[in-house]
Amino acid sequence: MKATKRTGVSLLAILLTCCLQAQNNYPLNIVAKTNHPREVQTKEQLIRLMNVYDLSKWTFTKTVNIENGFNVVPHSHPVLTLNTRHLRDDELLLATYIHEQLHWFIDTAAGSKAAFNEIKALYPHPPEALPQSSGDSTSTWYHILICYLEYRALVQLIGELKTFQVISFWQQDHYTWIYKEVWENNQKLEGIIQKHRLIP
Repeated sequence: MKATKRTGVSLLAILLTCCLQAQNNYPLNIVAKTNHPREVQTKEQLIRLMNVYDLSKWTFTKTVNIENGFNVVPHSHPVLTLNTRHLRDDELLLATYIHEQLHWFIDTAAGSKAAFNEIKALYPHPPEALPQSSGDSTSTWYHILICYLEYRALVQLIGELKTFQVISFWQQDHYTWIYKEVWENNQKLEGIIQKHRLIP
């Protein structure tokens, strides 16, 4: 019994050390907005993912809010905010975190405007309405870039099979037309990204 307790304490110490290392490697201010249990659990989940994956090249803003509630939609600005929807799916939380961080990248990257103009020429009349797109043409064109960069990041981090599963889920969930284009036309989109060096 004593040995079991010691083992449990040792494992707890290792886990805490890992979490602290993740926080040190990613000096983020992760805030559980109301300290709801699901917010706290999602915060712990995000820290754990940061310890598993090197997300430094996809981290552009250092404050992350986590907010519970059925009506909470993840968004990037003014403060990056995640919801608690993906507690049981690490890959979907990872994808959502990267997606919202990429909004900050697109805002400041030198090649964004030129890449945006090529996307606009490639898709002159995209669907605008949710859930197919993101509400208007301008936002849809930007989201094609962001969703493609999200896809690209996921392939690097979790491999093609898991990325396929994530993108397939999003195609039934939100930005359904955009994610379909990202999957089916990734070579064209890769050419635009490479041409304008729009790579984190």
